[in-house]
Amino acid sequence: MTIRLYDTSARQIRDFAPLTPGCVSIYLCGATVQAAPHIGHIRSGLNFDIMRRWFAYRGYDVTFVRNVTDIDDKIIWKAAEQNRPWWSIGYENERAFNDAYAALGCLPPTYEPRATGHITEMVEMMRGLIERGHAYEADGSVYFDVRSLPGYLSLSNQDLDDLRQPAGEGETGKRDPRDFAMWKAARPGEPSWQTPWGRGRPGWHLECSAMAHK
Repeated sequence: MTIRLYDTSARQIRDFAPLTPGCVSIYLCGATVQAAPHIGHIRSGLNFDIMRRWFAYRGYDVTFVRNVTDIDDKIIWKAAEQNRPWWSIGYENERAFNDAYAALGCLPPTYEPRATGHITEMVEMMRGLIERGHAYEADGSVYFDVRSLPGYLSLSNQDLDDLRQPAGEGETGKRDPRDFAMWKAARPGEPSWQTPWGRGRPGWHLECSAMAHK
């Protein structure tokens, strides 16, 4: 029996054909660990656990990667509210997620990268996007130019001109209000890392892209 999956790009159910014969690679956008898990998070974990087990049962060598987003706006805001280090918020909730997955019998991922462990890859990705005209630096932040990519929004089947995207706090110098931050310029009291565009921290949109490519 052939494994069949829904292909969002083609908008139809298609036979599964691995890129490498006998192997399956799955990347799951895991938890942003600003709080303990809720039922929506666990539903995702169970769905992908079942998929992973089914591929393994059918004889595939499965590599399952589920990341941890351990730095983002919500984590920083929670840390400020609770007067705690940002990393302690993330670590506490990361453990809560692992406990929840274990309680439900989910298999552990093959790899579980943290966003803060891949700053180098994020910088390399942004540099390449800027060189190809898909991103730009403004006031120490780096934004993705949504109009530079004709296929932007094709998976969600939306029209860019109908999309409303209010500017985020501190996001200055955008060419289009719908452009999104891949890197945010450092602000006082927040964690930051050095880049060619100055000190700053990752934007949520960039993190999984860098880890999935890695």
